[in-house]
Parts: sequence; C-alpha cells; structure tokens
Amino acid sequence: MIYFDHAASSYPKPKAVGEAMIEAVNEYAANPGRGGHQLAERAGRVIQEARNELAAFFNAPNGKHVWFYQNATMALNQAISGFPFKEGDHIVTTAFEHNSVLRPLHQAAKLRGISVTYIQPDEDGIISIDEMREAAGERTKAIIVSHASNVTGAIVPLKEVKQIAEEVGAILIVDASQTAGTLSINMERDGIDLLAFAGHKSLLGPQGTGVLISKHDYQLVPLMHGGTGSYSESSTQPSEWPDRYEAGTLNTPGIAGLLAALKDVKKRGIDEVYQHEQNLLALFLKGLRKLETAEVFGPAHLHQRLAVCSFRLKEVESHELAFILDEHYGMAVRAGLHCAPMTHHTLETVDTGLVRVSFGPYNTEEEVKQLVEALIEIEQAF
Repeated sequence: MIYFDHAASSYPKPKAVGEAMIEAVNEYAANPGRGGHQLAERAGRVIQEARNELAAFFNAPNGKHVWFYQNATMALNQAISGFPFKEGDHIVTTAFEHNSVLRPLHQAAKLRGISVTYIQPDEDGIISIDEMREAAGERTKAIIVSHASNVTGAIVPLKEVKQIAEEVGAILIVDASQTAGTLSINMERDGIDLLAFAGHKSLLGPQGTGVLISKHDYQLVPLMHGGTGSYSESSTQPSEWPDRYEAGTLNTPGIAGLLAALKDVKKRGIDEVYQHEQNLLALFLKGLRKLETAEVFGPAHLHQRLAVCSFRLKEVESHELAFILDEHYGMAVRAGLHCAPMTHHTLETVDTGLVRVSFGPYNTEEEVKQLVEALIEIEQAF
C-alpha cells in the first residue's frame, strides 16, 4: 500500500513510537498520579516528560499548561465550549474550519446567544486578513482559525491574525492539527492563546492522542468532571493545572508513543520535513497538469500551502476514483467532504466531493510518479 492520506493520520509511524507504547503496556501499565508505588510513579514521569517536551516545542510557559485529550476534537471542544462566552459575544473564524470547530461554534451560537462571522476565502483559497480585521470589533472575544486547511492546504498567516486579536482584545484559538510537526509554531511569537492539535498527524504519534495548550488562565470551564488523583476529598474539580482539565485516567501508552514521536520529529527537523513534503507536492501538481480533466483547488503558490492537494476529474466521481486507486493500484487517498462541509460549499464541491492527496515524511518521488501515472490511466479509461 502506498499511503497518501497523512492529513487524516500519518502512516507509517517511527519505529520508536510502537516500541514506547509496548514498553508502557508491558513494563509500567499503572495509573499515573493514582498511587505512590514505583510503577505509578514511572508512568507519571513519562507523562510529565511529554508535557515538558511539548511545552518547550511550542514555547508554552511550562508543562502544567499542556493538557492531554483523546483527540484534537476534544481539545477544541474544551477550548470553545469551555470558554466563558456570554450572550452577545462575537467570534471571528473562517469558512475553512473543520467540524471540530464548526459544530462547537454552532452549539455556542444556539445555546449561549453568541454571534459568529465566517471569513470566506478568495478564489485561490486565501483568507483575507483585511476582511478579518473588518469583521472584528469591540464585542469580538475570540478569533478561531485552522492554521492550515485540511482540504486546500491553504495556510493562515498567524502573525497578521495575532495583530487583529491584539487590536480588539480577543484571544486567539488555533487548530494546528494539520501543521503541528510540519510548520514552526511558537505560542509567544505567534500570539496564540489556546493551541489545539492532534498527536497522530504530522507529529507522527499514535491515534487517541490530542493536546490543548493554554498560554494563560482564561477561566475555561472543565468539560469533564471526575477522578484526578488529587484533592479526592473535594466534591468539585481541583483548580490546579493540569488536573482541572484532565478528569479520568490518561492514555499513558499513547502519550508515551507521542513523546517518542516528538523526539523523532525534533531529530528529523521540521524544516527538513516541510521541504521534503513541498518537493513532493510540487512534483504532484506538475503531474496533474498532464491530465486534461483535472480541476485542482488551493493556492497557486507553494509557500501559501501545505503538502495537501484536493482535486477532481471531470468524468470520474470522487469516491469511485478513490476506490479505483485503492483496489487496483494499492494507493490510499481520501475522498468526500473531509469533515469540512463549509469549505466544500465555498468551493462549490459539496455535491461531488473531492479527492485529497496528502504527503508525509516517508513518501518518495517515485511513489508520486506512480500516482500520477495511475491517474493518467484512469482518466484515459473513462
């Protein structure tokens, strides 16, 4: 199988990831923070090391500001649904958001009386900073952006968004699920208040891992209440971090795997990974120009996008094309609406969906050439 679905989840993982997870299960499968014996303490040390490494990697204040969740969706729900919005508050976001942002915002608008402005992209898929600035005002309490679209790969310039947030006194919430591990992210430099991301995409960690990093205390209301291993006599969730936002047993094997993955990413180097994936994207886009019926979406300039490319062929339904690539060529791609329905409404592809190809650090130029050849054969067949 040739894997081109890294925007959904990275594969394969570094060898050290599986080894770390097996070690956690076989050698210290105790409950971190729930006992003073050696195994529980060892599990707790691994969890704390992961917090500290992630805090340093994204330039957060310290490990207590790093909270673990099952996935980025849960992290974003904690950031959005847990934020103390009041009736009449306003949020600025984009039409390129994933359902992990859209659905919590819909609930907040419905139940809490807030208003939301969705900034539409231009014909190249670029979000207008000027329009975002015009939309933000004195009632704007938060600006929420996906650092990069999971459909078009279009990158939102955080430096400019940061300035807008500072001008109106809003917090900046960033969904970095597509960029964490591929683009440099510095919470202080980029003005990010709440940073959410998945551990299983460009960070190369296992599924079942998500993270929310909070730069300061924004008085988030915990979405989950339960056991923390601390202050057990209290009937309410502890106020101390990270316990306040991490009820229940943590996924120690997953977090151990994420820690190993993060070390691999740091050793490999973000800039090197980014350039490798960009080279593959350039090669693929060049190949797509050989097809007569291919319609490609996303920014024309590579520096404005990640190695994510969505397209469709005029004569082949998107899901059928993905099925053919899988069954006849052994190639994994993603077809459909990619959990980003507003994006497809904007692109006018909601009825057809698109085929998405996304590259990772282990893909090769030869694999990309094989994909282009397969698409040419399919187009000719239809």
